[in-house]
Amino acid sequence: MRATAAPAEGNRVRLSVEVDEAEVAEALAATVRRLSRQVRVPGFRPGKVPRPVLEARLGGAAALRAQALNDALPDMYARAVVDAELDPIAAPEIDITSGEETGPVTFDAVVEIRPSVSVAGYAGLVVTLPAVEVTDAEIDAQVDRLRAQSGELVSVGRPAHDGDHVSIDLHGTRPSGDDLHVEDYLYEVGSGADIVGLDDQLRGSKTGDILQFAAPVRDEDGSEHEAQVRVLVKDVKEQILPEASDAWAAEASEFDTLEALRDDVRGRLRQIKVVQAQLALRERAVDALVGLVAEDPPDSLVDEELRERLHDLGHRLEARRLTLEQFLAASGRDQEGLLGELRADAARAVRLDLALRALAEAENIEVTEDEVGEAVAEMARQTGSTPAELLRRLDRAGRLPAVRSDRRKAKALAWLLDHVDLVDEDGTPVDRDLLRVDVGTHEAGAVEPGGDEVGTAEAAGPGEQGSEGVAADNQSPEDTGAEVSPS
Repeated sequence: MRATAAPAEGNRVRLSVEVDEAEVAEALAATVRRLSRQVRVPGFRPGKVPRPVLEARLGGAAALRAQALNDALPDMYARAVVDAELDPIAAPEIDITSGEETGPVTFDAVVEIRPSVSVAGYAGLVVTLPAVEVTDAEIDAQVDRLRAQSGELVSVGRPAHDGDHVSIDLHGTRPSGDDLHVEDYLYEVGSGADIVGLDDQLRGSKTGDILQFAAPVRDEDGSEHEAQVRVLVKDVKEQILPEASDAWAAEASEFDTLEALRDDVRGRLRQIKVVQAQLALRERAVDALVGLVAEDPPDSLVDEELRERLHDLGHRLEARRLTLEQFLAASGRDQEGLLGELRADAARAVRLDLALRALAEAENIEVTEDEVGEAVAEMARQTGSTPAELLRRLDRAGRLPAVRSDRRKAKALAWLLDHVDLVDEDGTPVDRDLLRVDVGTHEAGAVEPGGDEVGTAEAAGPGEQGSEGVAADNQSPEDTGAEVSPS
């Protein structure tokens, strides 16, 4: 068999294949053997039906040959794709051009292939990272959180403000007649109540005040109404924190001094901020690389990625015993909006897949057989199989090229994370050593820039292992509400 490829219209290739008569004869013999086992003819045992009888049952020798070609063409096409080193992304359009009745067979297959995109400028990408150094104000905030755990609430005669705790009786009535009634409820002003407007009403209130206001509420069917709310302020209390001293530190933690406690808090906060910076590096480097791709991704790849995401969403909803309608209602979206979001995510994933392939090509990044073996061994550990058995299954299914491709893109992503220029929010260069973490942080799930743990999901492309983005949290621990407890 001989195969040649020539460019066709758009991102398509015309694959011209010539199949020798001897190979056609082998395909015809294989079809005869299969039909002889399957067709039930009176007087003949399965597998013993003569070829002339089969031809007669099918409508003649031409019909048998047509069936043999129909059986063999998928395998012939697959081998031709390998010989021509093509990377198809859609089903081919196959047309037999000669040999349908006798002799050698030739056929053309027009197929869409994975495009090559440009990532010109990848070597000069700059990523801005959040600060990893811990400020005294951030340490003070964490120490105050620890102090609050042993704070005391004391009644005060002044109006309430944010941070105060008020004891209230609350009564709310919906238009439907449903009531909400709680007594002696201790609420922190400014903490963000479910009742819209409650914080605004409580700010400046005093003991004995009666507050009445209308608050918007949403029913289970999504419709909005106004509820009438009545609040009696029974007491205003201020939280008095213990003095931050060595004595308090010794009582509240394992440390003998306040300074030792602050040092511990500083170290833990820094680990959190390093992990946040690492996630920001990964997310922003990927965004920068994807931004270099000017070409629109092929619809066939986006459609395939969208189908995988919908399939995955269906499995996750099924595991939680939720219907799509329930999920849409809970998330405040409609089906069209959800599909739009998923399609946009799928298009970004395809762009990233193509960009990483282009980067690997530009940097001559290759994958060794040992690295493929390591990838298969890791997959085997995750699936409870043995590496040898999984390797056989992947080989039979033709999935080893996808494993190699995944690993190559993961290496490309690792290269990117190691080579983008890093600056802080003021534009000052950032030393990569600041993003290194110790073993203790690794146990918490941190990832070193450029390490082997990067890129397994995000580097995988459509039709391989999925493409899930990693959300970076670029806020400080104080902003995100992260709490650091003493060791």
